[in-house]
Amino acid sequence: MNRRKFLQAAGIGSFATWAARALGAERPAGKAPSNPLLQEHRRRDRLTLVDERRQGDLARRLPKWRGFNLLEKFNVGNNQPFVEDDFRWMAEWGFDFVRLPMDYRCWTDSKDPYQLKEKVLAEIDQAVEFGKKHGIHVSLNLHRAPGYTVAQPPEKLDLWTSEEAQKQFDFQWSHFARRYAGIPPAQLSFNLVNEPARIPADAYAKVVRRVVAAIRKEDPKRLVIADGLSWGSDPVFELADLGVAQATRGYFPMPISHYQASWVQGERFARPTWPLREGNRTIDREVLRKERIEPWKKLEAKGVGVMVGEWGAFNKTPHDVVLAWARDYLELWKEAGWGWALWNFRGSFGILDSGRADVAYEDFRGHKLDKKLLDLLRQYG
Repeated sequence: MNRRKFLQAAGIGSFATWAARALGAERPAGKAPSNPLLQEHRRRDRLTLVDERRQGDLARRLPKWRGFNLLEKFNVGNNQPFVEDDFRWMAEWGFDFVRLPMDYRCWTDSKDPYQLKEKVLAEIDQAVEFGKKHGIHVSLNLHRAPGYTVAQPPEKLDLWTSEEAQKQFDFQWSHFARRYAGIPPAQLSFNLVNEPARIPADAYAKVVRRVVAAIRKEDPKRLVIADGLSWGSDPVFELADLGVAQATRGYFPMPISHYQASWVQGERFARPTWPLREGNRTIDREVLRKERIEPWKKLEAKGVGVMVGEWGAFNKTPHDVVLAWARDYLELWKEAGWGWALWNFRGSFGILDSGRADVAYEDFRGHKLDKKLLDLLRQYG
């Protein structure tokens, strides 16, 4: 699909037309909508997705999205097109959200950071189109951005202090804003940069305000989501007046979510239980509420929408522990009214092909399905 046809197909001129179609308004009589969660969100959230006058409500009160992270462009070394079946199966199971954590090097010329590869960008266009087709919101994220990443190797520039890194960051998001201008914010959002570390809040806020201004110059209505500080753990009150939503994480406590995960030296953790005993402290549901929900509810009270951009547990964590821990988080997020995206869909944290030794997998269209985890997620959908 060429660029012009893609933008036409994406409904650039009509928010109401796209949303009505996604909600099933144009389906033949008597048939169920392809994604019943969209209808449910309209009823439960009292947020009418087809009303253009309320687009600004999205950043102040995000829909209770439920979905997954898809990793086809997570790293330049494994730069693959997105897979439509992922979107189709999510919709069939009642999910309505995907986050695409991406490495900007996938589409950026290694010798010229201001030259982009159209062939790769067209694959991102295709993912946006898959979302539209199957009634799933797509959130684009720079997991590796010019000047910052939590992955290895580190970036040569520093996004928080380097003018050149900030120029490149602005360039990336300005391009996406221009490229997708007019696509409904209920269909597409921008999640700026993955998990900023423990940097000064004013330094982070300065970069975010700058790039949001660049985005809004191209597309004033684009929904923007900023990750919290301390790798997504801490709300950023310094951004509360900016009209952007914020995303937290669901990886606490790490001895459960990253047990035996080599990239965080998870071999040092003892075999976990839930609740988790650490020294003289017991971490349970009430600790999750106090430490991971209540600080973010204070941010939400200031008119900032909140969601959980990533969460999940590595495949070495005992499955019964994962399910018990996940249930407590899901119940807390349901009480809070927050959406979430599991890391990941296919892979070691996911519901398909996760490679756990203690799961009786079901065969699903050539994949190994963790039916117990899927059923738990659907219960809170």
